[in-house]
Amino acid sequence: MAKLKMKKIELIAMLTDSKKIIELLQRRGVVEISKNEDEELENTNVTAVVGEFDKFRNTAVQALEIIDNYFPEKVGLADLFSGKTEVEKHEFGQEAMQMEKVMAAANEIIKNQRTITEANTSISQLEIKCDMLDRWLPLDVPLNFKGTASTSAYIGTLPYQITAEELEEQLPDNCSVEVVSGSKEQTNLFILCSKDSYEEAGDKLRKLAFAFVSEPESKTPNELIDSYKEKVEQLNKKIDEAKDSIEKLSENRKQLKFVIDYLQMRKEKYDALSGLGFTESTFVLTGFIPEKYAESLQKEIEAKYTAAITFTDPTDEDDVPVLLENSKFSAPVEGITKMYAMPGKGDVDPTPVMSFFYYLFFGMMLSDAGYGLLMVIGTTIALKKFKLESSMKKTLTMFRNCGISTVFWGALFGSWFGDIAQVVARNFFDKEIGSLALWFEPLTDPVKLLLVSFGLGILHLFLGVAVAFKMTWDSGKKLDAVFDALPIYLIVLGVAPLGAGMFIAVPEALKTTGIYMLLAGVIILVLTAGRTSKSIFGKFFGGLYALYNTATGYFGDILSYSRLLALGLATGSIASVINLIGTMPENKVFKLILLIIVFVVGHIANLAINLLGAYVHTDRLQFVELFSKFYTGGGREFSPLTVNTKYIKFKEENSND
Repeated sequence: MAKLKMKKIELIAMLTDSKKIIELLQRRGVVEISKNEDEELENTNVTAVVGEFDKFRNTAVQALEIIDNYFPEKVGLADLFSGKTEVEKHEFGQEAMQMEKVMAAANEIIKNQRTITEANTSISQLEIKCDMLDRWLPLDVPLNFKGTASTSAYIGTLPYQITAEELEEQLPDNCSVEVVSGSKEQTNLFILCSKDSYEEAGDKLRKLAFAFVSEPESKTPNELIDSYKEKVEQLNKKIDEAKDSIEKLSENRKQLKFVIDYLQMRKEKYDALSGLGFTESTFVLTGFIPEKYAESLQKEIEAKYTAAITFTDPTDEDDVPVLLENSKFSAPVEGITKMYAMPGKGDVDPTPVMSFFYYLFFGMMLSDAGYGLLMVIGTTIALKKFKLESSMKKTLTMFRNCGISTVFWGALFGSWFGDIAQVVARNFFDKEIGSLALWFEPLTDPVKLLLVSFGLGILHLFLGVAVAFKMTWDSGKKLDAVFDALPIYLIVLGVAPLGAGMFIAVPEALKTTGIYMLLAGVIILVLTAGRTSKSIFGKFFGGLYALYNTATGYFGDILSYSRLLALGLATGSIASVINLIGTMPENKVFKLILLIIVFVVGHIANLAINLLGAYVHTDRLQFVELFSKFYTGGGREFSPLTVNTKYIKFKEENSND
């Protein structure tokens, strides 16, 4: 229905025009290029060039991340939705000429970052050294002190607690021990021995697991700490200077964004060139193009370049990509279809089929007119005020349409921020306001809402069966189409009045009609569902099996629509509780203040939670209940060569100028 018809394109042009034509195709974004498989044509290797683009682009990305890390860009709400920066083609050329200068700035930014990282590492090491030296502060000789002309010194640690007297008893005479500091885990010692006892004392200490302190500089611990602190100060100064430099270079932020996109485009252009086939003087491009763009593109290329373009219909063996195009009403929910799967070869696009019920079910689940108004106002302002990307525009349009549906259902059910109007009138004006429902209130008549949910669910399922009927009918299997769809309609329509009779009064004539329809559907289903089997038993038992599947499957599917009731009731109930909490104080002033606070906070939370619930469960009803009746999916999305940028876009993009 809404899958654009694809054509195969073959373009032959002069080799000298190859880059210009690829650039034009990239800006138009309507051709998906296939890799050349003609062995008589030569391919080109662009790996080295693409590698260079990747390398430069990564440098620019890294530099931009550094700037954003130290000096984040001030972004307002409007900027978040303003989309990509538009540039004219000639502006693009001018910016591209500045690339060398911008890359030099990027390298300088990275160099400064490297300086900061190295300085921070050094500071951490120095701070660790200072911590280590704290235990040696009482020592007034350098840590590498070896003694005097008549004495030798040991400075080190024992991995346990010990007193000077205990250690002296284990050492030779003429050894003096001083405990510099200690704890339960270790004892830091300064030991002074006469030259004669030095060797013997060393042997004893090694046996006691004595660890010597290693320090190359001849400074006392205090002097070392002072020198380390001085180095830390110098390093911090270096860091500040590097940050100042990055701040000055941050004026290149806009140019860096341009370079990132520019290199991305160049990379993709060369990737596209690698898919072409070449002769000595020409190149051949093959791929797919939506038929609606074929003629205009052909005219444009043939007017500017020496080229021959032919279009042919894809064969059954071709892996044809899928591009969806729907009306303004259905297009916003294309993303839901893509989230499930693109249509396969034999599928129709389910987007137009599900769009009406998508909006309907979403609104029914949220079902508060106040919440719907907020959605409509918010999305409409965003759509009018901001320059949105296509995908964001579709998403906001979808939620706007869902908001309209929510207002519709909320008005029918009389829910405007729950029962806020009645609560305000009762508590502040001593008046009672009746129901605002244009139809009925779900909280007072949930059975009616349950039956409405089942009724809409049956219509939803019938729509899926109808689409399957049409697909089978169009394929030429007309009897199959009838035998597959008719029994289901008869069985479900026959059971519906009987099931409804369990909750409400149903006319006997309707029940009797239902019984006849049910019997007719069962008979047709049992007799025809096993028609593909060759044996009589196969046909019969195949029919019984189909009856079992139909009964259990559709019963479960219809029950699944009770979520319309559940979520609708949840939204209204929580909203009423929020209003009740806000009016609990007796004093009217306190009551008003509390109601305002609870109203704002509570209803925002209720809207957020139920918005998510409505979105998830509406998707679920499409994916599980509707799509299972006719949709397979598995198609491949159309992936044209295009300007796949993050920050900029061409003003004339996709135009035929």
